[in-house]
Amino acid sequence: IAAPGLLGHALGCAFSLPPSDSGPRALTRGFRCVPAGEKGETGVRGPSGRSGKEGAPGSRGLRGRKGQKGQAGLPGAACRRAYAAFSVGRREGLHSTDGLRAVPFDTELVNLDGAFDLASGRFLCAVPGVYFLSLNVHTWNYKETYLHIMCNREATAVLYAQPSERSVMQTQSLLLPLAAGDAVWVRLFHRDRDNAIYGEPGDLYITFSGHLVKPAAEL
Repeated sequence: IAAPGLLGHALGCAFSLPPSDSGPRALTRGFRCVPAGEKGETGVRGPSGRSGKEGAPGSRGLRGRKGQKGQAGLPGAACRRAYAAFSVGRREGLHSTDGLRAVPFDTELVNLDGAFDLASGRFLCAVPGVYFLSLNVHTWNYKETYLHIMCNREATAVLYAQPSERSVMQTQSLLLPLAAGDAVWVRLFHRDRDNAIYGEPGDLYITFSGHLVKPAAEL
C-alpha cells in the first residue's frame, strides 16, 4: 500500500485519516486541501415569483349539508283590505217626458262609506279598480225602455226593450275599470216616443248595484 504522503500527493487535494483497528479509513476530499465544514444555516427566503396561469375548472364538488334554520324576521305591516259596494233601488216609475236624465233612487240597500248619492243617482269611485255593475228594470206596457249605464259622460252599456203589450224584467251587467273620482250613473234616454220604466211604491222593480272585484293595486 502506498504511503499516505504519496497517496495524498497523487490525489491532489486529499488527505487520509489515521488507520483504525479495522483497517485504513476512506479518503475525504476537501477544497484546496481544506476538510469540508459542517452544514450551514438556512438562507433568507427569496421574493415570491409571479402568479401562474389560471388552471382549468375542477369537477363539481359534493353537495354540502343543509344549513341551520335562520331566525324569524320581524312581523310585517298589517294588510289593508280594499272594498267598495253599493246596491240601491227605485220604487216609483219614471218617464223620459219628466225631463229627468239621471235616474234618481229612493231606496238604499247597501252603501259602503256612503259612496252612492241617492238624489243624484251617482256612485263616486274612491277605490280604483275593476267593478261589476248590474242594472235591473221593469218595462212599461206599450212603452219603449232605453237606458244607459254611464261612466262620467260616456255611455258604457245600453239597456233596451221595444214597446210591447206585456211588461218584462230587463237586465244589463258589465265589468268596468274605474279610476278614483269616476262617477257611475244611469241615464234615461230622451227620444221622440215615450220612454219609461215601471215601478210601484209597494215593490222594488228597479235596482242598480255594483261592487269592487279587484283593486287597481293588485292588477
